[in-house]
Amino acid sequence: MTVTQEAPARQIPVVRGIPVFGSALEMGKDPAAFLVRAYREHGPVFRMRLLNQTYTVIAGPDAANFMGSREGRDCLRSKEFWQGMVDEYGGTRTLTGEDGESHRELRELMRRGYSRDAIKGRVPELIEITDRVLERDWKAGTTVPVVQNMQYLVTEQLGEILTGSAPREYVPDIRLLTLYVLNVLVTRQRPRILLKDPRYRKAKARVFELADRMAADLRARAGRTPDEDRILVEDIMAAHLERPGVVPAEDLTMTLTGPYVAGLDTVANTTASFVYAVLKHPEVLARIRAEADELFGATKKDGASPISDDDVRRLPAVRYALMETMRLYPVAVTLVRTAARDFEFAGHTIREGEMVYVATSVPHFMEEYFPEPQMFDIGRYAKPRAEHLRPGAYSPYGRGPHTCLGKSFADVQMALSMARLFHRLDLELESPGYTLRTRTAPTPGPATSFKIRVKGYRN
Repeated sequence: MTVTQEAPARQIPVVRGIPVFGSALEMGKDPAAFLVRAYREHGPVFRMRLLNQTYTVIAGPDAANFMGSREGRDCLRSKEFWQGMVDEYGGTRTLTGEDGESHRELRELMRRGYSRDAIKGRVPELIEITDRVLERDWKAGTTVPVVQNMQYLVTEQLGEILTGSAPREYVPDIRLLTLYVLNVLVTRQRPRILLKDPRYRKAKARVFELADRMAADLRARAGRTPDEDRILVEDIMAAHLERPGVVPAEDLTMTLTGPYVAGLDTVANTTASFVYAVLKHPEVLARIRAEADELFGATKKDGASPISDDDVRRLPAVRYALMETMRLYPVAVTLVRTAARDFEFAGHTIREGEMVYVATSVPHFMEEYFPEPQMFDIGRYAKPRAEHLRPGAYSPYGRGPHTCLGKSFADVQMALSMARLFHRLDLELESPGYTLRTRTAPTPGPATSFKIRVKGYRN
């Protein structure tokens, strides 16, 4: 009788770190660079030690493609990563933390409100908001904090277009609440004791107050807007009133204020990085100014052709510079999931219940996909090069069923806002040799100390 023994599972390699800290310091300083190095040394599956915890990482183009596959959808779930935030809001579920049918239900409810259709016919309003914020916060002859000013701009844009109001007085509270929740409860980079900070408790109370005001206003005008003209928060309130099981009262605070949180870090960090990259590369700045001046100058001249979302096609340099910014300065370096069951990836077994970091941004920095990856090169995206179109190469908005629902909206919002910024303002770095300082918590982006000089107004 012959006994056939199963081959022992391959041991997942562990990235060498330093005593006590493991790879925490390297990961904290530059997570993208650390993950690329680990991928080169260990392949597409490895483990990293961060202080007293060990996490599994799957990385590279195969990991990105896996996220979008049926197997990836079945093997990985989001719920645990976001559950701390849901509990802190006293809610039951959130779009980012649901999987399967529950996620599809919420995604379908919010699809129109976050889509490009939400900005159709409202681009002149977007431009007007942008001009208003620039004239208020970007004074000629001053030095301005870029990340903070972008947060104010994004909040007012998303507020008016997606929620019908721009609560500028609540922006510091939204910023502080978002910072603490992401650091403590989502990414878990800070201890829970910070949630007792009186500043956090005050900010949380203020955001809940904002949500109550929004809910009261929406209830008062429920049913007055034709279904096809409803904005995001009106769709949410209609679902709450008609199908309270889909959006229960406990979820209204988190859901109604969600658009502010969604854009505050991601869009603000991307546009701040964009400003740095453009000012650092004079040839790109010249192209962007020329495109923006032609678009807005022609509109101002004839007066009969208001800007529309289709005009983004007239800004190829702006679009490509944004794409290159999202490649070189990704805000989603990893996606964090939990293994829903045992599964095999690249010859290794990952066990049910393991927290898995999916490093979809690793190909952004691989010369096999993007030659001279550290170079800011906006020519990568036009044909015939189109380097981003290779499978698994480019993941600026995540991958899989949780791919950013607002990506089409954000593409238009960022392109037109940045074109308007460089059309209106003459900007410069504080010093020509300045190198961007970055932060990693709660999400990667420019340091809040990053400032630029407003030399004056061009138009």
